[in-house]
Amino acid sequence: MTDSHHADSPGEQQPVRGTGDAAIAAAAARAESTRDRNLPQFEDLPIPGDTANLRLGPNLHDACLALLPLIGVWRGEGEIVYPTIDGPFRFGQQVTFAHDGRPFVHYEARSWLLDEDGAVIRPAARETGFWRPQADDTIEVLLTHSSGVVEIFYGRPRTQTSWELGTDIVMRTATAKEVTAAQRLYGLVNDGDLAYVEERAMEGQPLQPHVSAHLRRVVG
Repeated sequence: MTDSHHADSPGEQQPVRGTGDAAIAAAAARAESTRDRNLPQFEDLPIPGDTANLRLGPNLHDACLALLPLIGVWRGEGEIVYPTIDGPFRFGQQVTFAHDGRPFVHYEARSWLLDEDGAVIRPAARETGFWRPQADDTIEVLLTHSSGVVEIFYGRPRTQTSWELGTDIVMRTATAKEVTAAQRLYGLVNDGDLAYVEERAMEGQPLQPHVSAHLRRVVG
């Protein structure tokens, strides 16, 4: 998967810079502001609630250990380009990877458009779904978009801190824009930030760069 418009591609940076001790110290410093935060919890829920904090709630299922570095809430900014619209456009985003102790991870992403000064214009794309690791190290990912598109990805970890996915099936409602394929690459960069890039084939155009973002942990 290529990335022609984002310098912080997870495929181009080392997951951790500096010595191991420096990386541990940097992680500990970040955790001072994130370790006690979690998703809102309902005390009267009769089943385990989702947790985005590995220190709280049910233990992560062994089947999901390859996704352990992703568990948390991440927030930052990115760029999006469309093949038929002048751009790129700037957006903010919050991405959540959470679990309830079973062998899957719940994923949610919420975005908002930003102007040139970084002010919020309005809410933008939303997507939600599940990452389902399998015994052979493949990952099944089911995503539903607020735009009317449903995708099934298959992928696998590239390293301990990067994951690559590609669509197997793309479905859409009668009112959704045409989408035929997508690829994504996620990875940890800059001593623990989360970055990703996506290529997408849509509106009669071939697979090409579509979205990139750089996010920092705010929970977990």
